[in-house]
Amino acid sequence: METEQKNLQEIIKFRLEKLEKIKDSGINPYAYNFNKKDAIESLTQKGESGVGEKVITAGRMVSFRKMGKASFTHIQDESGKIQIYLKNDLLPDTIYDNIVRNLDLGDIVGCTGELFITKMGELSIKADNIHILSKNIRPLPNMKEKEGESFNAFEDKELRYRHRQLDLIANPDIKAVFKKRAKIISSTRKYLDDNGFIEVETPVLQPVYGGASARPFTTFHNTLEESLYLRIADELYLKRLIIGGFEKVYELAKNFRNEGMDRNHNPEYTSLEFYQAYSDIYEMMDFTEDLFKQVAEATLSNSLLFGGHTIDLKKPFHKNTMFNLLQEYTNEDLSKMDEDDLTTFAKSKSLDIANGMNYGQVLDKIFGELVEPHLIEPIFVTDYPKAISPLAKEDRNGNADIVERFELFIAGMEFANAFSELNDPIEQRNRLEAQAKLRDSGDEEAQIVDENFLQAIEIGMPPTGGVGIGVDRLVMLLTQQESIKDVILFPAMRHEDK
Repeated sequence: METEQKNLQEIIKFRLEKLEKIKDSGINPYAYNFNKKDAIESLTQKGESGVGEKVITAGRMVSFRKMGKASFTHIQDESGKIQIYLKNDLLPDTIYDNIVRNLDLGDIVGCTGELFITKMGELSIKADNIHILSKNIRPLPNMKEKEGESFNAFEDKELRYRHRQLDLIANPDIKAVFKKRAKIISSTRKYLDDNGFIEVETPVLQPVYGGASARPFTTFHNTLEESLYLRIADELYLKRLIIGGFEKVYELAKNFRNEGMDRNHNPEYTSLEFYQAYSDIYEMMDFTEDLFKQVAEATLSNSLLFGGHTIDLKKPFHKNTMFNLLQEYTNEDLSKMDEDDLTTFAKSKSLDIANGMNYGQVLDKIFGELVEPHLIEPIFVTDYPKAISPLAKEDRNGNADIVERFELFIAGMEFANAFSELNDPIEQRNRLEAQAKLRDSGDEEAQIVDENFLQAIEIGMPPTGGVGIGVDRLVMLLTQQESIKDVILFPAMRHEDK
C-alpha cells in the first residue's frame, strides 16, 4: 500500500509538470467551452461512407500510443469511442510539442479533422487540430494498457460504488444500466400519465411519519424548533389528495428508512406509489401486471435472466393466497394454528423469533423464510394477516383476521405491495391505536397515530386501491443486476475508515 501511494504521488507529480508545460506555452489546459458538433456514435455509424468528412468531436482519452512524431489515441464520450491520428506535420505549429507530448490517459480533448480508414481497417479521425479541454492530474485507477488499449479496468466493486464517476469511465456496461434505468422510469411515468394519473409531490420532511412499518431518520428544524422525520412512505399524504377530490394520483420519489443494508435494501431508495379512487386490490392487481408488462416491453426486457432464473414477463402472472402457499411449502395448515403454535412451529424450523412478535409478525417471518425463495415466476400473494396490515380493509368475505392486500413476488423478491385502502375512520383509529400499543411495548417499527390523517379520513375517503412499487428493484429485474447497489448511482456505503 505504501509503495502504491508513493507511485501515485510520483505519477501526480509528473502530470503536474506536464500541466505547467502546457500553461507555459500559453495554452489554458482547462477550457471554458468547446463547440462539439459530432457525437462519437454518429461518426462510427457512418463507416466508410463518412470518409473525407470534416468532423468536430471531443471526449476522454482512454488509450494513447506515441510513435515519435505521430500518435494514436482513442477518445470516449457518452455515446462511444473512436481513434484519433495525431501527426506533427498535420497539426498547427508547436501543437504537437506543446499539447500532444504532454497528454495522458484520462485527459479530455477536443479535435477537428477528417474521417479516414487506417491500414488496419479502423475508422479514425485524421486530426488537423487538437485542444486540451481538461488535464487529468489523478490517473484513472486500474486503467492498464495493452497495445495502447485499456483493459480489465476497475473491477473492485466496493471501489466502483465509492467512486462511481470512475466506474462509468472504465466500464461502459455500467453506464448502459443507468441509461436503461432512466428509460424504465420514463416508461413508468408515461404509462401512468396515459392512464389518467396525475403526478404529485408530497413532503419529504414530515412532523409525523407513517404509511409503513419502519424506523425513520430524524432531523431537527432550527426555526420550527422541533424534530422532523424523513418520510418512510408517501401513503398518508397521497390518501389526503384522494380525499380532496383527486381520483388518480402517483408519486415517484425518494423514501428513507433507517434499517439494514443488503443486496435488496438501501436506506435511501426510489419508490412509486399510486392510488385510484373507486378501486380495490383486484383492479390494482390487473393494472400492476399490465404496468410491469408495458414497461418491460418498452425497455426490451420481457424475457430475462435474473437470480439464476429465466423470467418471462409476457406470461399471465400467477395468483395465490398466503396460507395456500404456506401449506404447499411447509406441508402444514398454518391457518389452524394460534400464536403459540405458530411460534413453536417457527422455532422448530430454526427461525429467529424475537420476544414480543405477534401472530402476524410470526406468520410473516415463516412466509419470508420458507416460502418467498420459491416464488420465482411472477405471482400475486393475497390474504395477509390484519395484524401486519393496519391500513388495509378487512376481507370482504367475512374473515376478520385477514385483509385485502397483495404483494407481487418475482424471483423470490417482493416488488409491489397493495391494499384495498381502509376508509372506515373509526376502524382506522382503532388499528393505529393498536399499533401505538405495540410501539409502547418495544416494537420500534410499529406505526404511530397520525391525528391529521385521521381527521382527514373522517371527512370521507372513497373506496380506493393503492400500490407501492420499489423502483430500484424493478430496475434490478429489468437490467438483470443482482445487487441494488448496481442500479443506484451513489449507494450508501460504510465510511472507509470503519
